[in-house]
Amino acid sequence: MTPFAVKAIQLLLSLSILIVLHELGHFIPARIFKTRVEKFYLFFDVKFSLFKKKIGDTVYGIGWLPLGGYVKIAGMIDESMDTEQMAKPPEPWEFRSKPTWQRLIIMLGGVTMNVIVALVIYSSILYFKGEDQFKNENLPNGLAVAEVMHEYGFQNGDKIISINGKEVEDAIEINRHLLLRNVKEVEVEHQGGNIETLAIPSDIGHKMFAADAISAFMPRIPAVIDTVVPNLPAAIGGLRKGDVVKEMNSKPIRFWDEVRQNTIKGAENTLLVSRDGNDVELLIDLDGEDVFGVYSFGRETFRDAISNKTYGLGESIVGGVSMGLNNLRDYANQFKYVFTKKGASQVGGFGAIGNLFPDVWDWTAFWERTALISLMLAFMNILPIPALDGGHVVFLLYEMVSGRKPNEKVLEYAQMIGFFILIALVLFANGNDIYKWITNG
Repeated sequence: MTPFAVKAIQLLLSLSILIVLHELGHFIPARIFKTRVEKFYLFFDVKFSLFKKKIGDTVYGIGWLPLGGYVKIAGMIDESMDTEQMAKPPEPWEFRSKPTWQRLIIMLGGVTMNVIVALVIYSSILYFKGEDQFKNENLPNGLAVAEVMHEYGFQNGDKIISINGKEVEDAIEINRHLLLRNVKEVEVEHQGGNIETLAIPSDIGHKMFAADAISAFMPRIPAVIDTVVPNLPAAIGGLRKGDVVKEMNSKPIRFWDEVRQNTIKGAENTLLVSRDGNDVELLIDLDGEDVFGVYSFGRETFRDAISNKTYGLGESIVGGVSMGLNNLRDYANQFKYVFTKKGASQVGGFGAIGNLFPDVWDWTAFWERTALISLMLAFMNILPIPALDGGHVVFLLYEMVSGRKPNEKVLEYAQMIGFFILIALVLFANGNDIYKWITNG
């Protein structure tokens, strides 16, 4: 099976699970409050369904258009735009006849379910698999630090001791903290043992994002070539898997970050490598090329640097809830980058989401990505955009505060406007995916 097929199957399975559970979050409180649910669908049934069966008052089915799913609740202006039903007098089993607080609970049910699902998945992963961490004691060479971070006092070989005074368990978490959280100071241990507390500017995340240094800190690894990409400068110049880089443009090399640091872009580069016990000199021509065409690490490179932290039942629940809420907060915080030119160009659709999954089947990775996507769906659905759950919630809160219902025509027009906004966003995001695929961006 091709990597594309593996990713596609994981994406379809993940979204199917999450869509059903999201809609179940609306369905359960609706039934508890004796509100009729006319349809419960996975995917959209435009013109026809792949499967449908009526049980009681509800038609359960699978549509053919895999862009989401829905429950059609009687007496509610939703995706179906059933204005004919809304023109009739309200029935006691309709959504519009229920108290405002019940309608609010029904509308918040989907988002609530998505958050609960993510927390359960994270807790389960911690209980059954534990948590992989990069401990300082397992990083004898410290961290490789992106050049943009050097001006703030970070150095190659640093070890991260604490962030805002709190000792770190996982050194690589420094990337997430600097990019998405409010970091004021970081305590580091430089090579040689000198410990320094560095003051961090408030715009550090934007500096990292603008410099394409989202992963500004990575374990510092020896300059050993793991993978050579065919038809790119490294392969053309004769580099091979297993080569150990000793010199780059006459500069001595020990670690891979020193290779990057001493590479001359757009020019010919001289490498001295050790191969099968012999020194070999190579010329790598980067004229007109932005990439070298090698990877310095593979799947097993960091094995010795990773420690697995185990969790008991109670610890896994507390840890899973903390992990889920932190990931939800981080996902919300990253939207400050979307509203930049660079950020807007990186917005992705189904292709970008599919690339979250590995190209080989790994159940732990599958459930980790599913939990993240569940949080993404929760956040996106609660945005105050008409046609999303958050849009309905805004109108319900208005009703609770003002004591009167919004005009149904206003709700109909808002639903249509929201629908067109969503279509535009979907087209834009997936258009970005297509553009990147065409341009290999």
